[in-house]
Amino acid sequence: MAGLKEAVAAGGVVAFTGAGVSAESGIPTYRGTGGFWTQYDPDKYAAIDYFLTDPSYYWSFFRDVRRDLLHKARPNPAHTALAEMERRGLLEAVITQNIDGLHQAAGSRRVIELHGSNRRFSCLDCGREYALAEAEAALEKELPPRCGECGGVLRPGIVFFGEMLPARAVDEAHDLARRARLLLVIGSSLVVYPAAQIPLIAKTSGARLALVNDEPTPADDLADWIVRGKAGEVMPELVREKPPA
Repeated sequence: MAGLKEAVAAGGVVAFTGAGVSAESGIPTYRGTGGFWTQYDPDKYAAIDYFLTDPSYYWSFFRDVRRDLLHKARPNPAHTALAEMERRGLLEAVITQNIDGLHQAAGSRRVIELHGSNRRFSCLDCGREYALAEAEAALEKELPPRCGECGGVLRPGIVFFGEMLPARAVDEAHDLARRARLLLVIGSSLVVYPAAQIPLIAKTSGARLALVNDEPTPADDLADWIVRGKAGEVMPELVREKPPA
């Protein structure tokens, strides 16, 4: 891992993170063993068409499962290592598939959320935005929660299946990938498109590619470095500075 540590220390790093990073904070992955979609039908809990037909289905899932996870989850050493890299000027930004806000909680300032955030909400009718605490207060009153202004149903600020990724976030992520010296992919299975195109964009633009994951990915053949292991164990090692001689 020495060569990868040197590449990180040279700067110009862009991180691309997936569910494996947050798993060590107690948030299950989606497709792995014990993942959300092995227990809950994604066609009902994560599809925009189903949400618009019966929003109570999603909101009962949020109330009974997701809300508790959001409140209990704390940044783990992988999150804090990335924030430290940014503080040292080595990391340009974090591009994430995660919706939990743990990168920001760890201190990362430039975070591009490709799949939105489960800490922001809005009214389907008037567009008024709500913070997590406000949405929870509305949820305590009725299911599904409704807007205090117009009575419209609230929706989470996530990207449901069947929705496009936010264009601004995608454009920013692609630009970062093209300019990166090193793309550091952490905890992503790289099977969800179009987000999984980012390593290819970086590689074809001249970046070096490092994959930190506990399982093989479709991009392994493109990688300059592959580190098998848990993100919370690997990342602190990558940013640990040598003691003075």
